[in-house]
Amino acid sequence: MFDLISRYDVLGAFWVTIKLAASSAVLALILGTFVAAMRVSPVPVARFLGAAYVTIFRNTPLTLIIVFCSLGLYSTMGWKLAPEGPNSLAQNNFRYAVLGLSIYTAAFVCESLRSGINTVPMGQSEAGRSLGFTFTQNLRIVVLPQAFRSVIAPLGSVLIALTKNSTIASAIGVAEAATLMAKMNENEAALITIGFIFALGFVILTLPTGLLFGWLAKRFEVAR
Repeated sequence: MFDLISRYDVLGAFWVTIKLAASSAVLALILGTFVAAMRVSPVPVARFLGAAYVTIFRNTPLTLIIVFCSLGLYSTMGWKLAPEGPNSLAQNNFRYAVLGLSIYTAAFVCESLRSGINTVPMGQSEAGRSLGFTFTQNLRIVVLPQAFRSVIAPLGSVLIALTKNSTIASAIGVAEAATLMAKMNENEAALITIGFIFALGFVILTLPTGLLFGWLAKRFEVAR
């Protein structure tokens, strides 16, 4: 096992996985929060668009989204997310993988957050409106802080799923863990050992995340 690790850049591949998951998590959280706000908006058009977003992307295979981003937006339409250079292809593929993962995961963030919004007592929102808050102010100051505290554990599950879903980026050649695993399987006979190395790597990545979010959920849970 250690011989395989020394001959292949396993740590480097997992570092790409970490960067891919972290970048996608930040963008998915921002986008998912915005879509959740649309879902509870008093404007019917906004609610429709938010519901359409969740319905479309939650039910579309992630592989299809990422491949479309790379082959459709980048190769066919020529939309580039990275400047020209020797590593232009790798950088564009990485950024399009982040884009695809973010768009897909944002739908699940939205639904988790919307369930948290629904746990906030109606009187809290009414109190905000009585103070003259607009919908956006009410959501930002009163509702979302309580909603986030209610869904820390579900958001942790979404992040863990995102970390595992990052292996789909290998479909467009991003040099993350799954890509290296496929390369090692082609060149080595120790398939069980290779599988164990990468399974252990993902356990090391996801187990602390689950423990951390479980602790945060207990630490910041909302008393009812």
